[in-house]
Amino acid sequence: MALDRREFVKGGAGVGMALGLARTAKAASANDRINIAVVGMGGRGNYHAKILDKFQQEGVCQVVGVCDVYQRRLTAFKERYKCYGSLDYREVVSRKDVDAVLITTPDHTHAPISLAAMDAGKDVYVEKPMTHTIEEARQMVEKVKQTKRVLQVGSQTTSAAQWHLAKKAIADGMIGQMIMSQGSYHRNSNEGEWNGSIYDGPPNPAAGPQGKGEDYVDWKAWLGPAPNRPFNTDRFFRFRKYWDYSGGIATDLFYHVIAPLNVCWSEPQFPFKVMAGGGICVFKDEREVPDTFHLVAEYKKGHSVVLSSSMANDEHIPGLIRGHEGSIVMVEHGQFERYSPYITVRPQKSVMSDAYKAKWGAEDIKIDVPRENLMQKHYTNFFECMRTRRQPTLDVHTGACAQVLVTMSVEAYREGRTLYFDETSWKTQTKPPKA
Repeated sequence: MALDRREFVKGGAGVGMALGLARTAKAASANDRINIAVVGMGGRGNYHAKILDKFQQEGVCQVVGVCDVYQRRLTAFKERYKCYGSLDYREVVSRKDVDAVLITTPDHTHAPISLAAMDAGKDVYVEKPMTHTIEEARQMVEKVKQTKRVLQVGSQTTSAAQWHLAKKAIADGMIGQMIMSQGSYHRNSNEGEWNGSIYDGPPNPAAGPQGKGEDYVDWKAWLGPAPNRPFNTDRFFRFRKYWDYSGGIATDLFYHVIAPLNVCWSEPQFPFKVMAGGGICVFKDEREVPDTFHLVAEYKKGHSVVLSSSMANDEHIPGLIRGHEGSIVMVEHGQFERYSPYITVRPQKSVMSDAYKAKWGAEDIKIDVPRENLMQKHYTNFFECMRTRRQPTLDVHTGACAQVLVTMSVEAYREGRTLYFDETSWKTQTKPPKA
């Protein structure tokens, strides 16, 4: 029995190494390359383009179409890739030479473009959050089932080995009955979150629907399913500050926390009950979303989730999962998107049985996690799944489980009440659904 502990550590490291060796899907010929259309060429789209450049150089894929509603961005990327471009995403995703669509637009247009791409027979890599509403998440799950398309949600941290190692530890009984998961996402800056140029570039005051030439913005197309409003420079360049287009901390940042936690559990799960709080404590500018936010969620299988965040203080709390017989610390420094060199299984000595001690020992177990390029690994997984037709790391169901939680937390915060989720109807309500 004493061997079990050593074999787990040894085997765990092996699993981590296997997960870390992201095999680049080399193309056998030019005809084997995956043709990609990119919709949304703002800050995040520009970041993705740098990753795609590497895969293009290796002959894995080729960007054959780009789309953005802002003419300046569209022109720049048409020239960069020497490819077709359009202000209208429908013209790009419907092209016969497109195999997959990368979607890096504002959150409120993720679902409409994804659904259109799958209807056109394309596989989809869509940035997080997967959707803007719970109804859209339901539509995405059903569309993947109907069309048999591959859909990868772009929270690349879920490709890190630590979550899969933690899942194995839980399945092997190292923490006993799971009780609670916790995590955080904290930042701080003088200008306030979503005002910095890291996201969408410095605002161009000349840009808009009345702009000439490169300054033109198709505002109607940008709004998509959102309420009709006059053009506003801040809303266009800083959309994450407004409820019409984003859920702020919950959907932009907590998605990176709850998605990997769902990977750790025995299976992805929808929340049963969600509560949320917070407010605009420091950055009292045009924003509608809170700069400080927290949520508590309960699940039918008897465990809960506690997440905290502030954009005005950058002290994190450890990311971990608590069980009756032990805890797993996956992110000791608390930053879910930063590399963690190991996970730690920490026994609960106060309830330790002789059988547990014989199998796992009485001291902490540290399991090494390989350092990896997670964006490259997440993309490699997507490309391989396109060829094998297997489910990717962050598939539509896992993505929907994460989406329902963060969207429910936004609704709970804005309505000032506790909400329950009915998995049958995909509806939220103020009373527990009938069994």
